[in-house]
Amino acid sequence: MDNKIYDISIIGGGPAGMFASYYASLRKLDVALIESLPNLGGQPQTLYAQKNIYDVAGFPKISGAQLVDQLAEQMNAFPCDQYLSTSVTDIKREDDLWILSTNKETIKTHAIIIAIGNGAFKPRKLTFDYDPSIEENNLSYFVNDMEEFKNKDVAVAGGGDAAVDWAINLNQLSSSTSLIHRRNKYRAMESSVENLNASTVEQLSPYIIKDVTFNSDVHSKIDILLKKIKSDDEKTITVDKLLVNYGFISDSKILRDWNLDLEGPFIKVDQQMETNLPNVFAIGDISTYPGKLQLMATAFSEGPMAVTRALRNIYPDKDYFQHSTSLFN
Repeated sequence: MDNKIYDISIIGGGPAGMFASYYASLRKLDVALIESLPNLGGQPQTLYAQKNIYDVAGFPKISGAQLVDQLAEQMNAFPCDQYLSTSVTDIKREDDLWILSTNKETIKTHAIIIAIGNGAFKPRKLTFDYDPSIEENNLSYFVNDMEEFKNKDVAVAGGGDAAVDWAINLNQLSSSTSLIHRRNKYRAMESSVENLNASTVEQLSPYIIKDVTFNSDVHSKIDILLKKIKSDDEKTITVDKLLVNYGFISDSKILRDWNLDLEGPFIKVDQQMETNLPNVFAIGDISTYPGKLQLMATAFSEGPMAVTRALRNIYPDKDYFQHSTSLFN
């Protein structure tokens, strides 16, 4: 495909990138979808396969794995070229084209949509040293299999949507569940907090984790030392499993190397998802603009906006006023 020139190359094969590639292909554009992992799906597939998602239109709830399966089935109707296990290392402008250097080959394209989510999946870990062997059975930063928490005493650390939702979900199969948060107020959807308050999850706030050690009596369990915020009060809880959900660390170095206009780790875009670089767009969690909401529903709407703007830029004389229903007539 060395001589092929794509209309749009989408960097990132998570839900935002998958839907954007489908929509661009639906609009009869030639699309390359580039993903650094061996499979599509991004965080919902890799980190939250069994976690329910509640902000996708048409689905009262859907797990991460189910969502990715549905997106993949949708893409099959209008397939595009997929470059898996492919990392973009550099982008350069030559005449009216963008040249993408990757760890495998060079890709030429008229437009780029960056949909890399939070970037590399690097979780924020506990800030103190602990026995690394604890991570083998007792301490997790992701949930790969909910059955591992069945009939266990579980503690979840964090106060965002992921932590609150995991506490509620795991509580349905665990022996007991505690939620540890440094504040009295959660950074989660109101409905999730309402469900949390109505559940039997023990809320331990405002507390921070000071230490994690193996229990001296039952080595298969761990002791979690908690310290109350603005107090000398401490308490220890003993659990089988600790799930830490403190979010992820995003490395924006490569984005700075591409001369993108950033706001913290995020790429600044206008109302049509275009960056400061011509025909380079950003959608999903990596993009920011006034009033931005980090929701799956938002990411799904941003893809069509970026594709439509790119289409106008590349083919200014092409009729782009089409609804999806008209494409099948």
